[in-house]
Amino acid sequence: MGTYQKIHPRRPEGIENKRAFLIGSGIASMAAAHYLIRDGYMKGSQITIMEQDGITGGAMDGAGNPDDGFVARGGREMEEHYECLWDLYGNIPSLEEKGRTVLDEFKELNDLDPNYSNVRIISNRGEKQRETGLGLHDKHVKEMMKLLLTREEDLGAKSVEEYFDPSYFETDMWIYWRSMFAFETWHSVVEMKRYMHRFIHLMPGMSTMRGLVFTKYNQYDSLILPLKEHLESQGVSFMLETVVTDLDIDIVGEKKVVRSIKLVRQGKEESIDTTEDDLVFFTNGSMTENSSMGDMHTAPVLNRGEAAVWNLWKKIAQKDPLFGRPEVFCSDIDKTKWESFTITDRGGRFRKLMEHFAEREFRPHRTATGGIITIKDSGWLMSVTVNRQPQFKNQPEGVTVAWAYALFPDNKGDFIDKAMSECTGEELFKELLYHLGVDRENMQAYIDEVIVIPVMMPYITSQFMPRVKGDRPDVVPKGSANLAFLGQFAEIEGDCVFTVEYSVRSAMIAVYTLLGLEKQPPEIYPSQYDIRRRLSG
Repeated sequence: MGTYQKIHPRRPEGIENKRAFLIGSGIASMAAAHYLIRDGYMKGSQITIMEQDGITGGAMDGAGNPDDGFVARGGREMEEHYECLWDLYGNIPSLEEKGRTVLDEFKELNDLDPNYSNVRIISNRGEKQRETGLGLHDKHVKEMMKLLLTREEDLGAKSVEEYFDPSYFETDMWIYWRSMFAFETWHSVVEMKRYMHRFIHLMPGMSTMRGLVFTKYNQYDSLILPLKEHLESQGVSFMLETVVTDLDIDIVGEKKVVRSIKLVRQGKEESIDTTEDDLVFFTNGSMTENSSMGDMHTAPVLNRGEAAVWNLWKKIAQKDPLFGRPEVFCSDIDKTKWESFTITDRGGRFRKLMEHFAEREFRPHRTATGGIITIKDSGWLMSVTVNRQPQFKNQPEGVTVAWAYALFPDNKGDFIDKAMSECTGEELFKELLYHLGVDRENMQAYIDEVIVIPVMMPYITSQFMPRVKGDRPDVVPKGSANLAFLGQFAEIEGDCVFTVEYSVRSAMIAVYTLLGLEKQPPEIYPSQYDIRRRLSG
């Protein structure tokens, strides 16, 4: 959607008689609510967002306080060509400066303070890797070029390890790639191909994180909160602690119409009747459902139990093959889980240690580590980062918040002789300190100043599992009159998952399609067709 396409669509006939119900309160649902209002002329009072938890935002979370510790399950790496995301936030008012938008303040911050990582890789207990090359040989380059040229249908459900020569996994390119995007060798090579096409313009900066942009605060305070408050000001209703258990879908021939929404709210079963005029948006699948937290003295327990969002998708999928195959993504928790932990440093000792590795002083609202620092020889393949401080609006001066994660939670540590998944917050922190060069006798001084909150996430990389066409439903399946799928498990040709851009793009497609608007989402940034970008990449 270039400037020529940025039109104001005509008001859809009968929009005043429609209602919209959005299942899930992540950024996909909230973006859809915004586009229903902005481009669909729907009143906010006609829109209801349903959320099973007691807080909105989905995977884009961030909470806590300096006394009990802060926690964020994950973070978001963004770039300037997230065309749908920036279209959204170019319309959302800033909470900090009247008359400006979230995009205005975001761009101003990142223009003033462009991201750059001085140290991307360490090993040997704190030795900084100065080499910034990718370590690729000719055969690896040829494999990557072939991958770019191979059709997705010809790759099928092949995994990364089934495609590449084993020597590829010894390269720095793979270390950068897997730690930056949370890729495993058993993940979909199709998704890796999409990433290569989508982000080829960022490949020259993989060792320095150059070209990435970051929020001022955590993802909830910076992105979710202003969007939520804007929607509430427009009259949008949020139904929290509401679990949708099924959709009654009338299927006659190819036509599909949601006739009712079954739900449990505050322990009571309810049903909302819907007509063909009403719209239902479902964020099918969840990366962070059934997350469990530990603390300094307790390890998080992996939750393999019932998962409401996944169960709802399974029920819907049984009604028609076009609604996807959720089992492809959620049936092997041991291949889709990993663990993160958030460190709240209240004394400054750990902050000084991280400043040493970042090779810069952590100044307010300025780049800190510039992205993750990956510990190359960690048995857990651990990475740690300090984003702009303060990371939380209620974070006092003198408190620093860091975040770490690892891709191999079942492996034993190099200092702690147990699996990461069995470790308490204190043990996780000791393992990190060990790799940062702190000796055993000096660790307690650091431990006394921190609060560490670990989080285990069973489905965090489920969106990367090998798949084929049809495993993910189209955003609006063929014949659907009033049902759309949103988020990371809906099919969008050419774009790649595990990005906020993908979620917002799904919202735009859903709204424009169901309302029949003469408008298209912005084009995916075509860097793969720019010879300058391609040669550089």
